[in-house]
Amino acid sequence: MLNMKNVALLILGVTLLVGCSSEKVQERDHMIIATLDQRGEFEDMHPAFAQVFDFLGQENLADLAPGRYPVDGDRLYCIVSRDSGKTRAEAKLEAHRKYIDIQYVIAGDEEMGWRPTAECSDIDTPYDDEKDIMFYSDPITTWRKVAPGSFAIFTPDDAHAPMVGRGEIHKVVCKILR
Repeated sequence: MLNMKNVALLILGVTLLVGCSSEKVQERDHMIIATLDQRGEFEDMHPAFAQVFDFLGQENLADLAPGRYPVDGDRLYCIVSRDSGKTRAEAKLEAHRKYIDIQYVIAGDEEMGWRPTAECSDIDTPYDDEKDIMFYSDPITTWRKVAPGSFAIFTPDDAHAPMVGRGEIHKVVCKILR
């Protein structure tokens, strides 16, 4: 039986197989959010996802100093950060072409914005190939709270606006080469 979670998994699988031009991906109207307890539902979607979830599941994750942690060279690395949240008005949609993001909230009150990249047209900052990022000024169509212990998956088809919230947000962003 197809429920919303299975539909999201199917769409992410199509994204990883055929890239950004898939019409099915463009029809997706939400972002993927889950907890580490649900990791088994996502591990088969990309060869590196199991490594990501192992990194995120380590006992001392909250004790890691901010910085970059290589897991598999440039193919998979994780960035630990502790930064002040911003307001919705300050948030800008960002998108990547080379990497999938899995953003895991360790602590804090984070809200993430989302809009399909295919619906973004108001480029704020053009794509920087070296940094694999571009920014849009388009309005954000979906806002979701991402509770501590939860992660969001963003493919190149997902423009996203992270780090919205009050106070400090402690998180890990894992970058997975498509």
